[in-house]
Amino acid sequence: MASSTSEKHRIAVHEKKRKEMMVSLDSSANLKPILIANGSSLRTALQDEFERQKSEMTRETDRNRTGADRFVGKSDSMEESLKMQTVGLVKLEDFQQKRQALEEEKMREAARSNELKEDEPKKKKKKKSKYNLSFAMDEEEEVTGATDKASVEKQSTTSSKKGQFGKNPAVDTSFLPDRDREELDRKEREELRQKWLKMQEAIKQEDIEITYSYWDGTGHRKEVTCKKGDSIATFLEKARTQWPELRGVSVADILYVKEDLIIPHHHTFYDFIVNKARGKSGPLFNFDAHDDVRLVADATVEKDESHAGKVVTRAWYNRSKHIFPASRWEPYVPGKDYGAYKIKG
Repeated sequence: MASSTSEKHRIAVHEKKRKEMMVSLDSSANLKPILIANGSSLRTALQDEFERQKSEMTRETDRNRTGADRFVGKSDSMEESLKMQTVGLVKLEDFQQKRQALEEEKMREAARSNELKEDEPKKKKKKKSKYNLSFAMDEEEEVTGATDKASVEKQSTTSSKKGQFGKNPAVDTSFLPDRDREELDRKEREELRQKWLKMQEAIKQEDIEITYSYWDGTGHRKEVTCKKGDSIATFLEKARTQWPELRGVSVADILYVKEDLIIPHHHTFYDFIVNKARGKSGPLFNFDAHDDVRLVADATVEKDESHAGKVVTRAWYNRSKHIFPASRWEPYVPGKDYGAYKIKG
């Protein structure tokens, strides 16, 4: 819309200047030498001068045209040229011919631009394919170049690694925190723990022979086979079945006395064996009965005697706890120091 308006303004300016020029030429005397030299009529001279000034004005207008007018689309310029060529009354045939000619020119330009666009990728592909053509020497050079490049990159990487700060191998850094070392230590400790637990379970499943004495004022010895992992309550349940006097008594009303200590029912034989528990008159981890038969007496060495544990009813203990040997008995307390027991001199 802006281009058509400017074109109309330009035509009006041309027409105005043409009229002024015609008036000036009619009154001018400078055209006489021109008419004589060319032998032309006044009308032809005026027409030539008009065309010359028109072309000059067109060139001047093109120079002064704004940026928006310079970059007008091709279709708009063709429409304007069609309007310029068909000013005034024109025959329909002439108008159609001129329009067809402009459309053909437009199609030819479009086809030419498409050909240029198609040629550009082909040229690029050809340029790429040129680099693919090589002989054996070229391939060797490329391989050598790639190897050299890789070696240079490797050297640069090595140099950069060497330039980095790190631990001094000559200094003891074991006291510093190390995540990998700590994780390795943790795994090793866990493996050792699992191994130790398996060994302890195997120990608990081992058989042990318990020598005991049913005590009702006098001793009556018998033996029971148990597992090292069994509790005192399990042992008393097995011992109760061996005596008619105890079959009617519950396990809770039966006591187990070992080395003058009343052992609670929840403890296991494994606890005493592993901890090397000590009693008042002998070790709690030996469940057989034997005397110290050493020939040489030494007061600095503990006696190696183990006494059979006593199984008594709670009722008998309550009646006789003021009488020897029940007067010496006391409940077992884990970790308590009951003193040393020596070999008799």
